[in-house]
Amino acid sequence: MPLGVVLRKAPGITRWVPWCWTATAVLPGAGPARWHELRREGDAVEYHAATVVLELHGSDTEAYLHGLTAAIPSVYVVMREGDDDMPLDVLLVTASPYEAQDYTDSGEEIVEKVPMPHGLVAWVRDFIEEFHHDEIFVKRKRDKLRVDLVQDGVGDPRIDKEADIYASPTLKRRRLQ
Repeated sequence: MPLGVVLRKAPGITRWVPWCWTATAVLPGAGPARWHELRREGDAVEYHAATVVLELHGSDTEAYLHGLTAAIPSVYVVMREGDDDMPLDVLLVTASPYEAQDYTDSGEEIVEKVPMPHGLVAWVRDFIEEFHHDEIFVKRKRDKLRVDLVQDGVGDPRIDKEADIYASPTLKRRRLQ
C-alpha cells in the first residue's frame, strides 16, 4: 500500500539546531510527491515529503500483532539525512516495531513513530488474521547429568600442581622472575 509521509519542519529550540524535523502523519493511498508543501503556520511548515510503499510479509505477523496491541498502534518512518535540496530522504515505512528497532541500532537512520490511521489499522489487522499462525512453544530438553561419576582432578590437565590452579596472577609473576 502506498503511504505518503508528512514531515513537519519547526524552528529548533537551541541556536545549534536551527530546524527540528518530525514525521507527523502518513497518508494511505497517496500519490507520488516530492516535498509538496501542505500547510504553513508561522515558521512551522508541513510537507508531503515522499510516498513509500508499505509492504507486509507473512513471516512478520508476530511483529505486526505486537505493534497493533500497543496503546497507540503506529507505523515507523525510517529516514536518513539527505543532500541540500532535500533535507531528509525517506527510506521506508514499516508496521513492524522489530524492524524499526533494527534501524535504530546503526545510529545513521532517523526512526519516527507515527500513529496509524484507522483504515490502516484495519488493513494490517486483516492481513494478520489471514496469515498469522501461532508457533507452539517447545521446551528444549537438557542432557541428563550423570551424578555417579567421580571427578578425578580440578581444572586443566596441563597444569602440574593443584596449587597453581588457584594462584593469583601476582604470585605467578613472582615465580617467573
